[in-house]
Amino acid sequence: MAEIDSDAVLVGRARQGDAGAFETLVRRHLKSAYAVALAQLGERADAEDVCQDAFITALKRIEDCRKPDQFGSWLMSIVRNRAHDYRRYRTVRDALPLDAATEASGREDPEWDAENAELREDLEEALQHLTELQREVILLYDFEGWSHRELAAKLGITEGSARVHLFNARRALRERLSERHKEEP
Repeated sequence: MAEIDSDAVLVGRARQGDAGAFETLVRRHLKSAYAVALAQLGERADAEDVCQDAFITALKRIEDCRKPDQFGSWLMSIVRNRAHDYRRYRTVRDALPLDAATEASGREDPEWDAENAELREDLEEALQHLTELQREVILLYDFEGWSHRELAAKLGITEGSARVHLFNARRALRERLSERHKEEP
């Protein structure tokens, strides 16, 4: 079985011009970068744009990564900064998201599709009521499968703090969603 190179080794190779090494870093960190961007922006297309921009910035500034073994943390700070800049830019434009209208589920059950779309919209709306850090923690932990230790290292918080943010985020989502989706007798 082939040995998997560490981030530090890949950063070193990328600094020497090895495009494959940087491509490996992108594949390794894309999901987490996307989750962080989505947590901050709330729109899939915007998160994809921010991720692409963040990876381009990381490649251009790879020499600035002072701790290659912590490439993921360095990249997440770039993603957060790009998302913050993008959010400021987005406030000047006023466009409605089109993905709800253009996304097809593939099922032949219009009632299920409508309920699913409504639930997704409610979840996306409920996520917007969380703090940015809570959104990042819940998306990375619940949807990407990160551990509390990984969250702490990547987000620059303690494991205990990661647990508290996750607990509070889940509680807030439960409360917000239960208000909208109470079972009728």
